[in-house]
Amino acid sequence: MEHWSTQGLRYLKGVGPKVEEKLHKLGLTNQRDLLFHLPLRYEDRTYVSPLGSLQPGQRAQIEVEVLQSAVNFRRQGRSRRVLVAKLADNTGVITARFFYFSARQQQMFEKGNWLRCYGELRMAQGEIEMIHPEAELIDRDKPAPLHTTLTPIYPTTEGLHQLSLKRILQQVITSLKSAGIAETLPQAWLDQNGFPDFTSAMLDLHSPQSREVSEMIAQNRHPAQHRFVVEELAAHRLALLERRRHLRSRPTPRIASDDVMQQRFLEKLPFALTGAQQRVLAELLQDFATGKPMIRLVQGDVGSGKTVVAALACLPVIGSGYQAALMAPTEILAEQHLQNFSAWLEPMGISVVGLVGADKGRKREQKMTMIASGEAQVVVGTHALFQASVEFKQLGFIIFDEQHRFGVDQRLALQKKTRNDEMPHQLIMTATPIPRTMAMSIYADLDYSQIDELPPGRKPVTTSIVSEQQRASLIARVAESCRDGGQVYWVCTLVEESEVLQCEAAEITYESLTRQLPQLSVGLVHGRMKPRDKEAVIAAFKKGDIHILVATTVIEVGVDVPNANIMILENPERLGLAQIHQLRGRVGRGARESFCILLVKNQLSEQVRNRLDIIRSTQDGFEIAEKDLKLRGAGEVLGTRQTGEMSFRIADLLRDQQWFPQAEALAKLMLQPEHREERSELLRNWIGDRQDYTDVG
Repeated sequence: MEHWSTQGLRYLKGVGPKVEEKLHKLGLTNQRDLLFHLPLRYEDRTYVSPLGSLQPGQRAQIEVEVLQSAVNFRRQGRSRRVLVAKLADNTGVITARFFYFSARQQQMFEKGNWLRCYGELRMAQGEIEMIHPEAELIDRDKPAPLHTTLTPIYPTTEGLHQLSLKRILQQVITSLKSAGIAETLPQAWLDQNGFPDFTSAMLDLHSPQSREVSEMIAQNRHPAQHRFVVEELAAHRLALLERRRHLRSRPTPRIASDDVMQQRFLEKLPFALTGAQQRVLAELLQDFATGKPMIRLVQGDVGSGKTVVAALACLPVIGSGYQAALMAPTEILAEQHLQNFSAWLEPMGISVVGLVGADKGRKREQKMTMIASGEAQVVVGTHALFQASVEFKQLGFIIFDEQHRFGVDQRLALQKKTRNDEMPHQLIMTATPIPRTMAMSIYADLDYSQIDELPPGRKPVTTSIVSEQQRASLIARVAESCRDGGQVYWVCTLVEESEVLQCEAAEITYESLTRQLPQLSVGLVHGRMKPRDKEAVIAAFKKGDIHILVATTVIEVGVDVPNANIMILENPERLGLAQIHQLRGRVGRGARESFCILLVKNQLSEQVRNRLDIIRSTQDGFEIAEKDLKLRGAGEVLGTRQTGEMSFRIADLLRDQQWFPQAEALAKLMLQPEHREERSELLRNWIGDRQDYTDVG
């Protein structure tokens, strides 16, 4: 009989075709997957806050009467319905606002109803608002009991409400309590490390039974978290090591060094390579000489010169009769790389071709013919290179720019375009600064290089912290800079997991700036736009047709716009320091004096101010990463999400570095033949579909 944990989602009450599709979006295909869908954070809903005590920026639970409600309309490209309600208790009045709402929510917020609401507060037009609060009807005289423990909040997706997801999860938790599940780790190892068994650890994380337990979890001090952190890190390490073993065993193109071509290239450069660039180039050439596939990650701060090193590495590949391909995550970045590679390589008689999704018809066919015949020696493109119709004559070297934008399956699709089952050499570039010890743990399948030196002459960006109260003078400063020929990024961030609310924040800022600065052109990009529309706006910004680009963090890895000299980050405390640093790297690329302005709410905790002061005091991405690592501690909320190919459910690579040694030891233990079955379960639980590429046979 099938075990309950492997049964499909349709066995659960409340899961029909539409809900099942949304759960699949979250990577959940059976009931066991739901168990591993762990809370994103924990919220304190154990008390009710009087309206008179509320402050912008905090999350609060309130009990209120609906004084009035209405559906208003505002125009933004098309008509947009907004549900607005006035809520009151005996200490004050606030506004609730819904930009996306159902008929049920509209009924709930009818005049006279009493509600218990929970949400984040913000200041808008001089009054406090709660945007998209969670709400339930209550009896004013006998409200339902309050929670006695902290409330788990789960990652979700658009159209799947937190309460609906919790009702589904509760059924799985009930099955776990009653029927149990097999242990995946050796009991002796659990005892040795003082870790709980699988069932009790899962129950503690999903439904903590006391306030003491829930507070330990919220502070990342609970043994259940530590067990799963080590387990998840070990599973990823196992998968990566096996992937490396498999790839390194394959035949690979033999690349001979070509000092003459290299010298010709260097003589034409208008600058000299830094010592760090020379060192990393030597490491790449050494990889070619080993006769095994290169699989190397090169980290370098924004502007450190990774691209020119990649171009130099192409020379011996082309000299040995092979083709090189460079993959960029967007068409605009691909175009930027194409311009650079063409300028460097074509004067040397090397043919460089660009291939992007926008290429159609005869133009595309001509390019495909050049690639298939080998006439195109270097091909620069986007995901268009993955398509089955694209054939290379002799692909020997692949460069991935910002590797975390490409999934394992996409990278494999390009690797399979080689002849004779040869494994192409791979160079993976990233501007994300990660401390070396951590990089060596999370990229266990890759060799690791670091360009830790910026070229001389790069102008530092002046970083300042500005209060929300100074917004009007900041806008005036922006207008003056744009009139002088400068351009501005204005980035909006929200801590909410809802992409809808992030985009809404950007739309509100866009409308406000458009209204206040009618003489300037303001553009908007966010995650809900179609890629083509998004890239058209960014292209217009690059050309100078747009003065101010309002965006969510989609422009973190962006294009080179020399005129852009101001980067404004709203609510920067909600971003990691490395992310702030990368966004700051979008400016300071031209001759203009450049500024990064951190636009903060009035009251910042000492810890937050200390973190932002790090950004203000240094331009060194690796130093920033190291200091951030020291500052982040047990106070971090459980389950901070990582960007990148590895999205961890519970491990936080900055916070959990202390567990790396145990994870490494567990990975070694699970590689032993007697643990083959448990190893397979471990990989399935934490790696899921990616096990197709990493299975430890």
